[in-house]
Amino acid sequence: MTAKKMRLPIAPPYPPMETRSSEAIPTGDEWQYEPKWDGFRCLVFRDGDEIFLQSKNGLPLARYFPEMVEHVRALKAKKFVLDGELVIRVGKSLSFEELQNRLHPAESRVRKLSREHPASYLVFDLLADDRGTSLVAMPLRERRRRLEAFAKRYFSGGSIRLSKATKQRRVVDTWLSSVGGALDGIIAKRLDLDYRSGDRTGAQKIKKLRTADCVVGGFRYASGSKVIGSLLLGLFDDRGLLNHVGFTSGLSEDERKSLVRTLKPLIRPPGFTGRAPGGPSRWSTDRTDQWEPLAPKLVVEVSFDHVSDDRFRHGTRLLRWRPDKSPRQCTMEQLESAGGASVLKLST
Repeated sequence: MTAKKMRLPIAPPYPPMETRSSEAIPTGDEWQYEPKWDGFRCLVFRDGDEIFLQSKNGLPLARYFPEMVEHVRALKAKKFVLDGELVIRVGKSLSFEELQNRLHPAESRVRKLSREHPASYLVFDLLADDRGTSLVAMPLRERRRRLEAFAKRYFSGGSIRLSKATKQRRVVDTWLSSVGGALDGIIAKRLDLDYRSGDRTGAQKIKKLRTADCVVGGFRYASGSKVIGSLLLGLFDDRGLLNHVGFTSGLSEDERKSLVRTLKPLIRPPGFTGRAPGGPSRWSTDRTDQWEPLAPKLVVEVSFDHVSDDRFRHGTRLLRWRPDKSPRQCTMEQLESAGGASVLKLST
């Protein structure tokens, strides 16, 4: 599916509007708030029979989500550009791991996964309407009004849905209390601004940081050296098995060197007795799959912003060492979602 044949005012690759991080939620009548979903950012372009799904970094996604191409094709609107998030729901949560599993070279594997765990598309902006008219110069207030009308006319409550938006702070507080189940945080957008392709002004993302005490079950050396690159974190499950749940790498140069003396005497297999660290990430193919196992003696407190599939979704921040904490007290219960927000309750 090539994008070159499309006769649209906006053509891929088209950089989506981005956000900047903020610790506080901005307030005022000029702000609209939206859920920040735990998924893949995706722009959908349609011009008749031509359909193009674009990732955040401008790459095609259609071959990895064939079911979404068919859902887009089923819409009665024949010409438009949408901005939204591809998600896969597993139980009450969204599974980022299932999204990653789709990035597979074998078409048969992708087709199988698309049947087992079909994706949904949560739409939060309309960049070109059903007549192929560009709306990016309009303020968000007007684009949202037109998106809601577009959704009412063309969305049928299936796999393509309108993502919620609100101007009420009490609703935002409810969403934030549910971070961890389906949400990755909150997005605040200026209602009076146009759609700023590739720009971070006018939109902010706010994440809710939490903390957990974790066992240091292993470590990786820094690339090309013998200083510590990252600490591998683990938590005990109800069977007493130590499961790998993430890593922390925000260490100073002095810490990377001094930790070698601390950790080397503790090198002892197996390190993790349950789920162990995997190989290279699909997103970071230069990462090594080599790691050193440690006896479960050391505990650290880390901050994190989101959990997906019982793992920290992003790297954590090391807050402090906890020599006062028993490793056996570091359990998976710390990762349980505060509310497990339902995808359907936060979309229309």
